[in-house]
Amino acid sequence: MIEDLFFLERMAYRESRLHQLDPRVKILATFAVIISIVAVPYSPAVYTAGVILFIFFAALWALSGIPPAVYGKRLLAIAPLWGIIILFQIFVTNRYYTDYHAIVVFPLGVTIYAESVQFASILAVKFLVCLSFIILLSVTTKLQDLLQGAGRLGLPAEFALALGMMIRYLFVFGYIYRKVNEALATRCFNPFDHSLPYRYRISQLGYTIGTLFLRSYEQGERVYTSMCCRGYGRHSHLFFEKKPLSPVEWAFLSVSVSIAVGATLLAILLT
Repeated sequence: MIEDLFFLERMAYRESRLHQLDPRVKILATFAVIISIVAVPYSPAVYTAGVILFIFFAALWALSGIPPAVYGKRLLAIAPLWGIIILFQIFVTNRYYTDYHAIVVFPLGVTIYAESVQFASILAVKFLVCLSFIILLSVTTKLQDLLQGAGRLGLPAEFALALGMMIRYLFVFGYIYRKVNEALATRCFNPFDHSLPYRYRISQLGYTIGTLFLRSYEQGERVYTSMCCRGYGRHSHLFFEKKPLSPVEWAFLSVSVSIAVGATLLAILLT
């Protein structure tokens, strides 16, 4: 997971037209798509909106120049969470249908309904579109740029400061984890080596985790002391310089919002 964090940040440092866009534009476009697909009623018309928005996503992903395998890996990494939610829907009834027709009946009263399968597929389309644009935002925008974009959009100063600290400490923790992991590897210790006693592996992992947190705590204290020496206090806030959007960024934002609203209106008309 730590390596994935560094990998995503490396992807965000690539050069493309999409990477160079102002983070505010990408944040607003992502929110516009998410709100639009969520606003579509639960009906087969969601498929139409989903296809339009996914084609738009595919075009943006191609514009970013990032390999499609990156998207597949990111999507599969979170598939167990939303996959279980969607799979559970085929066994239950919901308020969006009045009549239900059983497809398969299992023992103990477990039944799969045709309407529930349709609802699960509609939910899957909504999940897929939302997660796709979130993944696109995360791999084309640096974390610090995301924070600055959110701050310029009106994120409260206290939240911006807390998120800024979290981002910095997250990478500090990642670097310390990498150093400890490399130290274990140079000593030929593998926690999955079954030739070593199980209790010994558990105890060494416990010591390692404790060392990891102690080093992170000590590094955090040193950083905090340095911040106080530079005038940090409870009234300190991050400063975000005002930055106007270029005509190209305004055009991209207008096109993105128009596509999102158009897909929603078309789906509602087909309902």
